[in-house]
Amino acid sequence: MAIKDRNKKQFIQDRDDRVFIGIDLPFRKSDGVEGWFASTTDTISAVKNNIKNLLRTNKGERYLQPNLGLNLRNYLFEQYTDDLRLQIENDILDTFEFWLPFVQVRNLDIKMSDASDGIGKNKLSINVLFNITKDPNTLESVQVEIGD
Repeated sequence: MAIKDRNKKQFIQDRDDRVFIGIDLPFRKSDGVEGWFASTTDTISAVKNNIKNLLRTNKGERYLQPNLGLNLRNYLFEQYTDDLRLQIENDILDTFEFWLPFVQVRNLDIKMSDASDGIGKNKLSINVLFNITKDPNTLESVQVEIGD
């Protein structure tokens, strides 16, 4: 996850392509000077990767961080109602507030799709429209699908 830089340079300028902020997804070997893994050079790409990782991680899955993540896979075969959608939204917003306090969620769209054979639900689609609190005028979005 992102670490707040408390050095003299408070805000990383994205114009400097020699400063690497986070590991790029999907994981792959670097072809450049950033190290072993390919890295992101701008803040917004690093935040998008952090959001994707946070939404895809189950609680207890991360070593020495048992509270990191959400248990979104538990909702896959539940009956999708407005109450369940509201519960998922609240879980996501609470988790973002704790782990990504620098992200302001503007819109959260949650959809559950039907299984191909018509029995139950098997895919949870989440679309997050957000901005970074230091840059409120720049809106970005991330789409994540949980399940098959």
